[in-house]
Amino acid sequence: MKGVVIGLVTFLIIGIFHPIVIKGEYYFGVKIWPIFAILGLIFIALGFYIEEIFWSAILSVLGFTCLWSILELFEQRERVRKGWFPKNPKKKK
Repeated sequence: MKGVVIGLVTFLIIGIFHPIVIKGEYYFGVKIWPIFAILGLIFIALGFYIEEIFWSAILSVLGFTCLWSILELFEQRERVRKGWFPKNPKKKK
């Protein structure tokens, strides 16, 4: 049962990060990638220290999702450049 819940929570985490990346790039650009990197490393490190496998897995998934979001942030910039997503006219370059 815990495996199914881990799968569901993983699905939700990934789903939540899609709009976070889109909105993050829209308002701040790719310069926020260090935030994703730091949070990712913190969550992964916490995953090593938590003994309960469920919470360790959830923290690790959250950490690796943060790291993957760095790539998605730069890809989102390209999607905006191609016109697939709206560009923020108020954002400074």
